[in-house]
Amino acid sequence: MHLGVVVVAKYLLLFSLTGETARRFIAKPSDRAAVVRELVEPIGGGLESYYWMFGQYDGAAIVSLPDSHTAAALSLAVASSGAFRGLETHELIEASDLTAIAERARGIIYQAPGT
Repeated sequence: MHLGVVVVAKYLLLFSLTGETARRFIAKPSDRAAVVRELVEPIGGGLESYYWMFGQYDGAAIVSLPDSHTAAALSLAVASSGAFRGLETHELIEASDLTAIAERARGIIYQAPGT
Protein backbone atom coordinates (compact mmCIF):
# COMPACT_ATOMS: atom_id res chain seq x y z
CA MET A 1 0.00 0.00 0.00
CA HIS A 2 1.36 3.40 -1.00
CA LEU A 3 -0.22 6.62 0.33
CA GLY A 4 -3.54 4.90 1.02
CA VAL A 5 -3.73 3.36 -2.45
CA VAL A 6 -3.76 -0.40 -2.90
CA VAL A 7 -1.22 -1.36 -5.54
CA VAL A 8 -2.11 -4.33 -7.72
CA ALA A 9 0.06 -5.95 -10.31
CA LYS A 10 -0.94 -6.85 -13.85
CA TYR A 11 -0.16 -10.22 -15.36
CA LEU A 12 -0.21 -11.56 -18.89
CA LEU A 13 -1.59 -15.09 -19.08
CA LEU A 14 -0.73 -16.96 -22.27
CA PHE A 15 -2.51 -20.25 -22.87
CA SER A 16 -2.74 -23.13 -25.33
CA LEU A 17 -5.73 -25.45 -25.18
CA THR A 18 -5.59 -29.22 -25.32
CA GLY A 19 -7.33 -30.82 -28.28
CA GLU A 20 -10.08 -32.07 -25.97
CA THR A 21 -10.68 -28.60 -24.53
CA ALA A 22 -10.91 -27.14 -28.06
CA ARG A 23 -13.39 -29.89 -29.08
CA ARG A 24 -15.59 -29.13 -26.04
CA PHE A 25 -15.52 -25.41 -26.85
CA ILE A 26 -16.54 -26.02 -30.48
CA ALA A 27 -19.34 -28.36 -29.39
CA LYS A 28 -20.63 -25.90 -26.79
CA PRO A 29 -19.30 -22.34 -27.31
CA SER A 30 -19.42 -20.01 -24.33
CA ASP A 31 -18.13 -16.63 -23.19
CA ARG A 32 -14.64 -17.58 -22.00
CA ALA A 33 -13.86 -14.01 -20.87
CA ALA A 34 -16.74 -14.32 -18.40
CA VAL A 35 -15.20 -17.54 -17.07
CA VAL A 36 -11.86 -15.81 -16.51
CA ARG A 37 -13.59 -12.84 -14.84
CA GLU A 38 -15.47 -15.20 -12.51
CA LEU A 39 -12.19 -16.95 -11.73
CA VAL A 40 -10.14 -13.86 -10.79
CA GLU A 41 -12.70 -11.62 -9.08
CA PRO A 42 -13.17 -13.79 -5.95
CA ILE A 43 -9.39 -13.74 -5.37
CA GLY A 44 -9.21 -9.95 -5.50
CA GLY A 45 -8.42 -9.63 -9.20
CA GLY A 46 -9.96 -8.26 -12.33
CA LEU A 47 -9.96 -9.02 -16.02
CA GLU A 48 -8.59 -6.19 -18.16
CA SER A 49 -8.66 -7.92 -21.55
CA TYR A 50 -9.05 -11.34 -23.12
CA TYR A 51 -8.02 -12.35 -26.63
CA TRP A 52 -7.87 -15.37 -28.90
CA MET A 53 -4.90 -15.39 -31.26
CA PHE A 54 -2.94 -17.32 -33.86
CA GLY A 55 0.46 -18.90 -33.31
CA GLN A 56 2.10 -20.71 -30.44
CA TYR A 57 -0.68 -19.71 -28.04
CA ASP A 58 -4.43 -19.93 -28.51
CA GLY A 59 -5.13 -16.91 -26.37
CA ALA A 60 -4.07 -14.31 -23.85
CA ALA A 61 -5.60 -12.51 -20.91
CA ILE A 62 -4.41 -9.51 -18.94
CA VAL A 63 -5.53 -9.64 -15.33
CA SER A 64 -4.87 -7.57 -12.24
CA LEU A 65 -4.10 -9.51 -9.08
CA PRO A 66 -3.20 -8.46 -5.54
CA ASP A 67 0.30 -10.01 -5.52
CA SER A 68 2.65 -12.61 -6.99
CA HIS A 69 1.53 -15.33 -4.57
CA THR A 70 -2.04 -14.94 -5.80
CA ALA A 71 -0.78 -15.08 -9.41
CA ALA A 72 1.18 -18.26 -8.64
CA ALA A 73 -1.83 -19.87 -6.95
CA LEU A 74 -4.05 -18.96 -9.90
CA SER A 75 -1.53 -20.35 -12.37
CA LEU A 76 -1.20 -23.59 -10.38
CA ALA A 77 -4.97 -24.03 -10.10
CA VAL A 78 -5.54 -23.41 -13.82
CA ALA A 79 -2.64 -25.65 -14.89
CA SER A 80 -3.91 -28.47 -12.67
CA SER A 81 -7.27 -28.47 -14.50
CA GLY A 82 -5.75 -30.35 -17.43
CA ALA A 83 -7.57 -28.08 -19.91
CA PHE A 84 -4.36 -26.52 -21.20
CA ARG A 85 -1.31 -27.94 -22.94
CA GLY A 86 0.59 -24.73 -22.20
CA LEU A 87 0.19 -21.89 -19.72
CA GLU A 88 2.53 -19.01 -18.96
CA THR A 89 2.12 -16.20 -16.44
CA HIS A 90 4.18 -13.03 -16.78
CA GLU A 91 4.09 -9.96 -14.55
CA LEU A 92 3.71 -6.78 -16.59
CA ILE A 93 5.72 -3.67 -15.77
CA GLU A 94 4.38 -0.22 -16.61
CA ALA A 95 6.55 1.73 -19.06
CA SER A 96 6.50 4.63 -16.61
CA ASP A 97 8.42 2.45 -14.12
CA LEU A 98 11.32 1.69 -16.47
CA THR A 99 13.38 4.80 -15.69
CA ALA A 100 13.37 4.04 -11.97
CA ILE A 101 14.22 0.40 -12.69
CA ALA A 102 17.16 1.39 -14.90
CA GLU A 103 18.42 3.82 -12.26
CA ARG A 104 18.24 1.07 -9.66
CA ALA A 105 20.08 -1.36 -11.96
CA ARG A 106 22.93 1.15 -12.30
CA GLY A 107 23.76 0.58 -8.63
CA ILE A 108 23.93 -3.20 -8.90
CA ILE A 109 27.30 -4.70 -9.82
CA TYR A 110 27.27 -8.23 -11.22
CA GLN A 111 30.41 -10.22 -11.62
CA ALA A 112 30.15 -13.45 -13.63
CA PRO A 113 31.57 -16.55 -11.94
CA GLY A 114 35.23 -17.12 -12.76
CA THR A 115 35.91 -13.55 -13.89
